[in-house]
Amino acid sequence: MQPYPPQLIVEPDDGLGPVLEFLRSAQSSLLIKQFTFTEASLIQAVIDRHDDGVDVRVMLNPARSGGDRANDETFARLADAGVNVAWSNPKFYVTHEKSIVADGRAALVATFNLCEKYFTLTRDDGVITHEPQHVAQIMQVFEADWAQGDWQPRAYEGLLWSNANSRYHMAQFIDSARRRLDIQHPKYVDVAILDRIAEAAERGVKVHVLCGGKHGISDWDVLDTFASLRTLRRIGVKVHKQKNLRLHAKLLIADGERALVGSMNIDRSAFDLRRELGITLGEPAIVARLQQVFDSDWALSHHYEPPDPLDPSKHTEDDFPHDPELVHE
Repeated sequence: MQPYPPQLIVEPDDGLGPVLEFLRSAQSSLLIKQFTFTEASLIQAVIDRHDDGVDVRVMLNPARSGGDRANDETFARLADAGVNVAWSNPKFYVTHEKSIVADGRAALVATFNLCEKYFTLTRDDGVITHEPQHVAQIMQVFEADWAQGDWQPRAYEGLLWSNANSRYHMAQFIDSARRRLDIQHPKYVDVAILDRIAEAAERGVKVHVLCGGKHGISDWDVLDTFASLRTLRRIGVKVHKQKNLRLHAKLLIADGERALVGSMNIDRSAFDLRRELGITLGEPAIVARLQQVFDSDWALSHHYEPPDPLDPSKHTEDDFPHDPELVHE
């Protein structure tokens, strides 16, 4: 049994508070690995922990897949403050993982980046786990990536890692659904996962897909995402478009009993080329809240007919202004 139950963070509902509290709870060590880290109060909290004698190490992704760099200022500020900061493992095309480990006792696994918009504008989730095996494995991977080495999981213990086992275990999760499967993801760019979703629908599972439309989808991902969503609609999957918030969550819920939350989009590169981290959950209170939030978002969404992927004139972002810094990896 876990010494403490996991804690769920839902954004933007819960705001910065839980993440700030988690950072400030560290008394001996902090391990931080982030795709993008720019939020000022969180940066200051990390510096404060360092100044108070906590052993802090921060690993930041150097550049997005498009080549633009978001972490240079944060890297420089942390380094100037004496924090031990490094760029992420170059063995990966991109490090998209969003994790924090405090004192080797608890770990945050999140879909959100540590930037203001992900606490105010986007639907996102995070889980703080105290499960010793989870925390130990996240620390092992941090050390391997810090040393720019290789790492492969010896056993599956509820964590999904890219580029090791994430596609397989996401597929297994989808296969486990017997009555209902809820999917809240922005991208659909992996044929193996698309096949598993279609198979679920064909065996009678009620599948609900909540997507974000064109918002945040790069031009090279539009073809696959729109074509996949159109294919799912043809076999009876209900496809809706998130209306109340920008969609950045990566969430699956099976039968209202199990959930999968993580950094990886449904994307070939996310499974094969990037460092990503996800976690499966079965705690009733956690899954119940995730289900309640999904159902609320679904009720506020609208039926979505994806446009022809070969007609760029119809590829519009009509609900939210275009954000060049929010492109789903």
